[in-house]
Amino acid sequence: MIGNGMAGIRCLDALLERAPGRFDVTVFSAEERTNYDRIQLSGVLLGEKGWDDVVLNDDAWYAERGITLHLGAKVARIDRERRVVVSENGIEAPYDKVLYATGSRAFVLPVPGRDLDGVYVFRTYEDCDAMIERAKTATRAAVIGGGLLGLEAARGLAAHGLEVTVVHLVSTLMERQLDAAGGEYLRRAIEQQGVHVALGKKTEEILADEDGRVRGLRFADGSTLDAEIVVMAAGIVPNAELAKSAGIECRRGVIVDDFLRTSDPDVYAVGECVEHRGLCYGLVAPLYEMGRVAAAHLAGETTAAYEGSVVSTKLKVSGVDVFSAGDPFGDGACEILRAEDSSAGVYKKVLFRDGKAVGAVLVGDATLSGSLDALVKGGTAVEGPRAAILFPELASAGGASASPDAAVAALPESATICACNGVAKGAVLCAIREQGLTTRKEVAACTNASRSCGGCGPQVESLLRLVHGDSVTAKPTKKTLCDCTSLSREEVIAAIHEQHLTSVRETMSVLGWAGDGCATCRPAINYYLTVAWPGENEDDPRSRFVNERVHANIQRDGTYSVVPRMYGGVTTPDELMRIAQVAKRFHVPTVKVTGGQRIDLLGVKKEDLPAVWKALDMPSGFAYAKGVRTVKTCVGSTWCRFGTRDSMGFGIRVERTFENLWTPAKVKMAVNACPRNCAESLVKDVGLIAGETEWEIYVGGNGGIKVRTAELLAKVESDDEAMDLIAAFLQHYREDATYGERTAHWVERVGIEAIRKAVVDDLENRAALVDRMEEALEARVEPWRERVTKLESGDEEMEREFAPLRLKLKVVA
Repeated sequence: MIGNGMAGIRCLDALLERAPGRFDVTVFSAEERTNYDRIQLSGVLLGEKGWDDVVLNDDAWYAERGITLHLGAKVARIDRERRVVVSENGIEAPYDKVLYATGSRAFVLPVPGRDLDGVYVFRTYEDCDAMIERAKTATRAAVIGGGLLGLEAARGLAAHGLEVTVVHLVSTLMERQLDAAGGEYLRRAIEQQGVHVALGKKTEEILADEDGRVRGLRFADGSTLDAEIVVMAAGIVPNAELAKSAGIECRRGVIVDDFLRTSDPDVYAVGECVEHRGLCYGLVAPLYEMGRVAAAHLAGETTAAYEGSVVSTKLKVSGVDVFSAGDPFGDGACEILRAEDSSAGVYKKVLFRDGKAVGAVLVGDATLSGSLDALVKGGTAVEGPRAAILFPELASAGGASASPDAAVAALPESATICACNGVAKGAVLCAIREQGLTTRKEVAACTNASRSCGGCGPQVESLLRLVHGDSVTAKPTKKTLCDCTSLSREEVIAAIHEQHLTSVRETMSVLGWAGDGCATCRPAINYYLTVAWPGENEDDPRSRFVNERVHANIQRDGTYSVVPRMYGGVTTPDELMRIAQVAKRFHVPTVKVTGGQRIDLLGVKKEDLPAVWKALDMPSGFAYAKGVRTVKTCVGSTWCRFGTRDSMGFGIRVERTFENLWTPAKVKMAVNACPRNCAESLVKDVGLIAGETEWEIYVGGNGGIKVRTAELLAKVESDDEAMDLIAAFLQHYREDATYGERTAHWVERVGIEAIRKAVVDDLENRAALVDRMEEALEARVEPWRERVTKLESGDEEMEREFAPLRLKLKVVA
């Protein structure tokens, strides 16, 4: 076998199972390593996986099967007359049959500067090592290519603190799998993670500095982009040259028939080097399908022909769920069913032609991928209300959409469940039945299904229910933290406490996470660690969205807003003068008074943020965070003739006490000095209203999309007791709510009586909650001051974070 990659070894393994002892096998590998999982290279680049995490077949695997393995032995020629394969280092091996599995290589743009120091491709383990080493001294990176590999490379480099820009030739990311709208949803999600996206940019030159190293890119429109690292991820090229030099028919790839034979019947080919019926495939599932057919034919079995693959893609792209099946674009004859939730970043689309589903796209939520895959591949007419396809709860018996379990049950056993590892439905069912598997984790360990990106987890769980029936479905339904794990939020938090886990990476490793985590689980784990071990946890910037990482709100044009804290909405002439001076000095285009009684500076460049913070000399308003934001106040008894208490003074005390506190979602508070409620306490997460002699404390209000009136928690007379109840309520919310859950939803879900019992009535529990809150408050830092101090001390990580992204436009007359 020529090549030692995933497709070739999978084919070889199937052959040895079918015909043990029939062949003496020799494997030539151009790489110095045994077979490994290239799908996991994104985790290697992130710095979260090492060799032991990605190796698929170690030295012992080859030895146990009697395979002669030559590592670092690139084949120079196939001598068809002598029937020998000859490597560049002089090794010869005679053959009866050749399995040609050389894979592909990255397409390198034929532009000046492509050979400069600092230009990389993203194909091998060594490529990852090289980029990680270079990232230690670089500040900016450009990734050429907006497909899956390019986006994963961008995510990995951003995790090392680099300012990363994805440069893509066309106007849509992943344009082969996604329509324009789906690509736009993906772009927004990628940019939320702090990665810049430059669409419609044609790279004409890679620029060099005086030392011959990369310094940036020049585009066809005359603009330039600064970068010390450039990654080529603009496609792949089949490695067909060796076959062509041996006289084997090739076009773009090595031409094969339906049994994977080349023009030489003694030479078979599988994988990304192959061209079958005019198509070359780059996804794992089709390559594994080729391997099964080739193995059966080599073993002398009568086997069905390989007729090509109906490709569907279900992936996590930089942590974002993406699914595409069939034709995602359609034509004028197509009818379209589409659903969008822009606030949640979710896009769903199904295309119909002649009453049949012919294509589907999902971005941000791929839970319907199994049923949509079945619809598209099934090719049968859709009956009943089509809306039920995207909203299964609308379906009735015999309607258009079956349950996810029924959709998976309808798939043939040859259907691929796990595209990452090429695991078919039949293989999963066989393992569940024969091995007695009852959990997704057990299935992953036995079959590899859901082991990589975790996206097929729901389908695996459907198969478990189909096999075990009532013995599984009778169990209480458990909502997992996300598709990357079979554990619930409660189980993850319990493990964090019981095993004293203090970092995201440690938590995912110990708890057997599938893949590298996603935009759902990583921020949640980071938050749960913060609550469990205040001051001891390792905060992971890579597990925060860009707003919390940079401590400013990113705007639609890539600039940021800066909102300094004004305690209780009270300010001074000196503060106002500083704000005005900063706005003029940094040419801030918009200065706006916010609804939270603060001032927002809109349009600040990222590289200017530290200087703006220093010049303001005011604390962060936390306006970007899942945390305590504002305490709105009325003027109270200090000025108002109706006020019965000092609402400004108490509001300032509350805000100074709880500022910069991380919570499951944003928290807004208000203090009113009388029932006229000028500061709107009844639509705040925590609101106080003064009576003649007491404070009324209300919780769980919301003035947003779904307005909810806050509910009365308690009435107390003293300021100190009110502070204790606020602390106990916030700590109970911090510990009990789901990450991302506002108090309005939490109070409605848990019930005010249960919360009142835990916070007000149970004095011992209240005291314990207050004690834990005090521990959390002691661990806080003022984020703007901390970052300014680190920059002034020469902290390299901070310097990389706030290094300017230079995009210059050269106007040619």
